[in-house]
Amino acid sequence: MAGRVFAVVGPSGAGKDTLMEAAAAARPDLHLVRRVITRSEAAGGERFEGVSEAEFAARAARGDFVLTWQAHGLHYGIPASIDRAIAEGRDVLFNGSRAMLGAAWETFPNLGILHVTAPVPVLADRLAARGRESRAEIARRLARASYDIPYHLPVRVVENGGALDQALSDFLAALAPERV
Repeated sequence: MAGRVFAVVGPSGAGKDTLMEAAAAARPDLHLVRRVITRSEAAGGERFEGVSEAEFAARAARGDFVLTWQAHGLHYGIPASIDRAIAEGRDVLFNGSRAMLGAAWETFPNLGILHVTAPVPVLADRLAARGRESRAEIARRLARASYDIPYHLPVRVVENGGALDQALSDFLAALAPERV
């Protein structure tokens, strides 16, 4: 049986990558996608492969990505190598963006969407703690923190404003197959 694919979306600072890493520690069968992003790996945050704009464009032209999109002035790509994990029957998680959900749904018709969220004050504290953005940049991110998922796609919401253990429990429950 083929594995399932989940896009993990939500506002910056919601803890998407933290929950994905914790879920993978609890469920080693999960495959976490290492995104390719046109920013320096020294920028910190999630584990990703940083490449130049030229390298990204060359890889996209070769068909190295199953999905690409732009957000926050950067290019993002999901490597086509995830097809191997899916074929092995592993559930695949990738950190996505609401802007690419339509394309992701077309690529993976049974796509699961996990929307990780947290209250705005929690998001503000987390973004400030990163130390990567100015107050004005954080304010712009927070202005985008509340949003609807486009296309009326089925979404499972995971609140991550409190204890990580509770959010992880909710996240893992959201990954459980739906009962019919």
